[in-house]
Amino acid sequence: MQKIAMKTPLVEMDGDEMTRVLWKWIKEMLLEPYIDLKTEYYDLGLPHRDETNDQVTLDAAAATEKYGVAVKCATITPNQQRVEEYHLKQMWKSPNATIRAILDGTVFRAPILVKGVSPTVRTWQAPITIARHAYGDVYKNAEMKIPGAGKVELVYTAEDGSETRALVHEFRGPGIVQGQHNLDGSIASFARACFAYALDTHQDLWFSTKDTISKVYDHNFKDIFAEIYEAEYREAFEKAGIEYFYTLIDDAVARVIRSKGGFIWACKNYDGDVMSDMIATAFGSLSMMTSVLVSPKGYYEYEAAHGTVTRHYYRYLKGEETGTNPVATIYAWTGALRKRGQLDEIPELCAFADKLEKAVIDTIESGVMTGDLAAMYEGEAKSVPSRAFLQAIAGRL
Repeated sequence: MQKIAMKTPLVEMDGDEMTRVLWKWIKEMLLEPYIDLKTEYYDLGLPHRDETNDQVTLDAAAATEKYGVAVKCATITPNQQRVEEYHLKQMWKSPNATIRAILDGTVFRAPILVKGVSPTVRTWQAPITIARHAYGDVYKNAEMKIPGAGKVELVYTAEDGSETRALVHEFRGPGIVQGQHNLDGSIASFARACFAYALDTHQDLWFSTKDTISKVYDHNFKDIFAEIYEAEYREAFEKAGIEYFYTLIDDAVARVIRSKGGFIWACKNYDGDVMSDMIATAFGSLSMMTSVLVSPKGYYEYEAAHGTVTRHYYRYLKGEETGTNPVATIYAWTGALRKRGQLDEIPELCAFADKLEKAVIDTIESGVMTGDLAAMYEGEAKSVPSRAFLQAIAGRL
């Protein structure tokens, strides 16, 4: 057959460990036989990031701004153990956080539903989409260990040299301290992205922080959302018959668990990181979650929401077969290809993405799946290794 032609490259960001292996197999088995695949390739694997002093991550983000659509494999955010394991020059920052900060976008994550895998929460009937702010907070923090007694202050020095100070803590012994920041402009972009996405998908929008405790930091998020909603979106929401409301995050958690689903839950950066994993697991598996970073400037970066599956990778290196679930990584590719097709007006590319997703779902619903899903499947399930699962999808495709 004639391969589907592409006009503009995708920005391809390769990753680490078992997901890097799956990345290669997905391209070879599901994409390259059908598409004349055009990508601008960046190796975000930890060894290459270390070689380039993480310049490759900055280059990948710049390429996303240039071409508009990117697809990213899962990558390692190193801790001290990883520094020693990979003999790194330093403990590099999260590449996801770096890219999100540059693109100033919002991450939307939603579970992939299949018949036979029911949510753990019995009341959930429709997907819950997590909208995660993609800038600042703990991901851009400054922190230090305090060796002994002393005073820690926040100090703001204005351009005219004047200072404003706030006492953090009077230490009487060793401890730790952390400073976080965010930007009004980024919060406003987050708010507008959430309101626009809610209107596009015709879903209610919930937003939660902890402003009763964080009376300046979190309250600023609440105020900016409220101001933008009243000034720009209230009329459209009322016309569409959808609702926006704010609540404390602990109340939001209780409401989410009692809900039927079918709404968008907007969270600050770290809250969204944690809650998207909770939502994904409760709906079925961390490997059954779509994730897209949407920039207010019109850039899109699709990725899997899970990690690099280190335990399976070590087994793979020993020559053992593993049942790592590739679905979220496949959906990162289909999301990026569909968006590229939409932007470049290539309907065949969009149709291919739809058909590949259908082949994935039909394969699972036929009873063929990886072990994580087989353990939850309400029916007769055949648990197969990753490569056999991809071959089954390829057969249906």
